[in-house]
Amino acid sequence: MTSLAVNQWDWDRHTPQFVEAIQQTLQMVSISLLIGGALGLILGLAVYATRRGGLFQNRVIYAIINFLINFIRPIPFIIFLAAIRPLTQTVMGTGLGTRAMIFPMAIMCTVATARIVEQNLVATPPGVVEAGRAMGASRLHVLLRIVVPESLGPLVLGYAFLFVGVVDMSAMAGMIGGGGLGAFAIQWGYQKYNDLVTWVAVGAIIIIVQIVQGVGNGLARKLIRH
Repeated sequence: MTSLAVNQWDWDRHTPQFVEAIQQTLQMVSISLLIGGALGLILGLAVYATRRGGLFQNRVIYAIINFLINFIRPIPFIIFLAAIRPLTQTVMGTGLGTRAMIFPMAIMCTVATARIVEQNLVATPPGVVEAGRAMGASRLHVLLRIVVPESLGPLVLGYAFLFVGVVDMSAMAGMIGGGGLGAFAIQWGYQKYNDLVTWVAVGAIIIIVQIVQGVGNGLARKLIRH
C-alpha cells in the first residue's frame, strides 16, 4: 500500500472528479430531502392526526400509514437499493447513476421524515390542543396553526439530523453506481490504495454536514426562544 503523501493527489485527474462528486452528492441529497421532506411531513401529520385520540382519529388510515413506515424504515438502505432496483428502473428509466438514486433515497427519506414529524408532534402538550378546540378553532386549524408551530423548533432539529442520514444514504448509493463522494472515495481512494483521496472525500462530507447542522441548530434555537 502506498504511503499517505501530498503527491498522491493528481490535480489533473482527481480535482475534476472531486468537484463532480460534490455536485452529485448535493444533487442527490437536496432533491431527495426536498421530496422526502415534503411527503414525509404530510405522512407525519396524517399519522399523528389519525392516531387514537388524535384530531382526525381513523384506525384504518393510521394502521396503513404506520404499517408502511414500520415496514420500510428498518430495511438497511444498501439492501433497499438492491430490492427496489427493478422499480427504480421502471420509474426513472435506469437503475444506475445519480438521477436513479434519488428515487429510493426519496422513499427512505419520506418514511424517516414521517416518523420524526410524528414523534415531535406527539410531544405537544395536550393542553395546547384542548385550548385551541375550546376557543372554537377547527381541527385542521389546530393541527396546522397551533400544533405544528408549537413543534417547529424540534422539527427543524429533526430535519437537520435527517440531512446527515440522507448524506449517509448518498454515500452508500455510490457503492452501486450512484456517483457522489461515496463513489469517489471508493473508486479513487479505497480501490487504488490512495488514503489521501479517501480522506479528502471524508473531509468534504464532514464540512457539508457541519454547515447544515450549524444552520439547523441556530435556526432551531431562534424558533424555540420565540
